[in-house]
Amino acid sequence: MKKMISPAEAGKLIHDGDTIMVGGFLRCGTPVKVIDEIVNNKIGNLTLIANDTCYPEFDRGRLIVNRQVKKAIVGHIGTNPETGRQMNAGELEVELVPLGTLAERIRCGGAGLGGVLTPTGVGTVVEEGKTVIESDGRKYLLEKPLTADVALIYGSKADRFGNLFLDGTTRNFNQVMATAAKTVIAEADEICDEPLDPAEITIPGIFVDYLVK
Repeated sequence: MKKMISPAEAGKLIHDGDTIMVGGFLRCGTPVKVIDEIVNNKIGNLTLIANDTCYPEFDRGRLIVNRQVKKAIVGHIGTNPETGRQMNAGELEVELVPLGTLAERIRCGGAGLGGVLTPTGVGTVVEEGKTVIESDGRKYLLEKPLTADVALIYGSKADRFGNLFLDGTTRNFNQVMATAAKTVIAEADEICDEPLDPAEITIPGIFVDYLVK
């Protein structure tokens, strides 16, 4: 049985200077209550790994607005003007990563791999500062793995063993992030007393350390 904790208890597991992964695509499949606790606790100097920085008034977007993030490794920032403003002012380091490459870097981190070779970004600004490897006459960028101190993920439904079911597009980055952090906190809309049907388990409980309802 997984340890069930409150959002407030989950918030205390994140510390200044941590690297955190946050699942979700904009507001779809995001653990909002735990992020609220990070905001309330004023935890700062964070490195954020996520698909995006959401909107200024919601979940991880609030972390940006409150200047709690020192670096964001994300796929896009267009929906949060404050991210772009801080980046252009030199107040926030932003590493923009193509979405497929971002997912693969996280997957590599979870699998213990040394990186992934991808042709995406060859010959563009994405290539700057990276190792280029040629194979069979084609150039690839070596994209290094990403890991985190804490992954905050979402589940539509969970059982007391930590198994998660994610409905539809809420799966997005939650699945790969569950494998790539030292501590995984899953926030679920519903926690069932009975075990989930194995056929509906999206993320096995072996990857989950704490459950938050």
